[in-house]
Amino acid sequence: MLIIKINEIRALQNDALKEKLNELMLELFTEKRKIASTGVQSKVVKIREMRRTVARIKTVFRERGVMS
Repeated sequence: MLIIKINEIRALQNDALKEKLNELMLELFTEKRKIASTGVQSKVVKIREMRRTVARIKTVFRERGVMS
């Protein structure tokens, strides 16, 4: 669920997008917490891709005029 292409994001309805955004934010939080607790930064690429996907979803919300 890391990378969702922009075409796939635009095809989803607002409710489904909000659900995906919440899932991604929760997953991002847990990954950051794992790094903070263990100090191992092996998942940096995964976090970067999750952040980019969150940004893509927020961009689509802004394009649609919907507050996330």
